[in-house]
Amino acid sequence: MDSKKMAKVFKALSNENRLELYLKIAESHEASFEAGGGLCVADIVSCLNIGAPTVSHHIKELVNAELITTEKKGKFLICKVNEAVVTEICELLALG
Repeated sequence: MDSKKMAKVFKALSNENRLELYLKIAESHEASFEAGGGLCVADIVSCLNIGAPTVSHHIKELVNAELITTEKKGKFLICKVNEAVVTEICELLALG
């Protein structure tokens, strides 16, 4: 992973609300891995004390940093962890 991409990832996670949102998505991903993982945006809004427009903005930032992917299922937007990027980050941090 190049340093520019890594900086984008860490910048995305530097916001407290965005980090909390990412951790909720990751927690859901781990809990339902066999079922395909993912967390519905409506569920995110209900479990965090953040308004829907703010959640949408944070999701956009996480997608831009390639930390998550989104998928439309009917009228719902499902967020999933991008495992490839997580693996790259873990490998990079393990180099120390």
